[in-house]
Amino acid sequence: MKQFEKSFTQQEAIPAQGIKDAVAILESGRIHRYNTGPGELAETSLLEQEYADYQRARFCLAVTSGGQAMQIALRAAGLRPGDKILANAYTLAPVPGAIHACGGVPVFVEIGQDWLTDITDLRAKAASSGAKFFMLSHMRGHIADMDAILAICEEFGITLVEDCAHTMGAKWQGKRSGNFGRVACFSTQTYKHMNSGEGGFLTTDDEELAARAVILSGSYMLYERHGAAPGDEVFRRIRLDTPNCSARLDNLRATILRAQLTQLDANCERWNARYQALEEGLRGRTGVEVVERLQCEAYVGSSFQFHARVPDIPALVAACGARGVELKWFGGAEPVAFTSRYDSWQYFGTVDPLPKTLETLATTVDLRVPLTFSVEDCSDIAEIIAEEAARLAA
Repeated sequence: MKQFEKSFTQQEAIPAQGIKDAVAILESGRIHRYNTGPGELAETSLLEQEYADYQRARFCLAVTSGGQAMQIALRAAGLRPGDKILANAYTLAPVPGAIHACGGVPVFVEIGQDWLTDITDLRAKAASSGAKFFMLSHMRGHIADMDAILAICEEFGITLVEDCAHTMGAKWQGKRSGNFGRVACFSTQTYKHMNSGEGGFLTTDDEELAARAVILSGSYMLYERHGAAPGDEVFRRIRLDTPNCSARLDNLRATILRAQLTQLDANCERWNARYQALEEGLRGRTGVEVVERLQCEAYVGSSFQFHARVPDIPALVAACGARGVELKWFGGAEPVAFTSRYDSWQYFGTVDPLPKTLETLATTVDLRVPLTFSVEDCSDIAEIIAEEAARLAA
């Protein structure tokens, strides 16, 4: 039987230019983003300018993590303790963690078998909950019907905040993910589309939100040293009533990210070639259901999900693991590694049951697709999964 030998957590090396620039920062000792001379823009500010240009957003703020980007975005958008906030139930723990840290009260929305937000349930809860915010997580890179979501948000006066941790570089009907809501949040944690270990971005076209975010991130009164931020007059309106949460990105990680940003679109194409090899290898196989992607969605296939149609999914995970293929199951009652369900976020207390979401997650299996894998590797992975699924389904 075929055995897979490569690591599912091994990333590609940082580009040589990023390593060279990182060494220069270390030699200078000027790692802090505000350690600059007169008129000088730090590496972090240059990164913000470049990512704003890439994202086609007016403003960009670099922060220490995607989770911090979400907390700052929610606070800057006006969420206050006790406010209700809609959130799709299929996501990772930093999303409910950010809502909880801001004092928000989540109203979880169902997902369908395609892992997308259930538009009918979203509209019903938008109408009944009184929530004025929606934290939309494009979980594992799946982008829902954004026209329908925007229409609901407009109808009920809801501020849309996009969690784009898994959709950096993706588009929906030609428009970049993150450019639909009032503010968007991105992650540069190691397993995302750019790798700085930890880090993240917040982007927006709203000048007051951007100014509040800069102050919240810990700028003190050094906000003029940002390269993709509003003018001084905006800061002067809000600077004394906005707290400092100390979530600044540093120049060392900024240099690493600047070198990767130039390669992002090419890497998105490389991920999709690997995703498509998995898709082709698993489509129509016994014990496996592949969900076809929407034609209007330009996705980035840095992870792959399928429905396991076998009687014992933990046995499938174990059997593939024994052959070197690392799968994660989202249907377990207990959280494992990065997988968790809405009913394990018990710090919110009791939440209403979501039967459609539980039914979907009960068969949802996930695997990472690092760029250290070749297209041929992904075909081999698909063959192993298909063999073990067919054996268990028999």
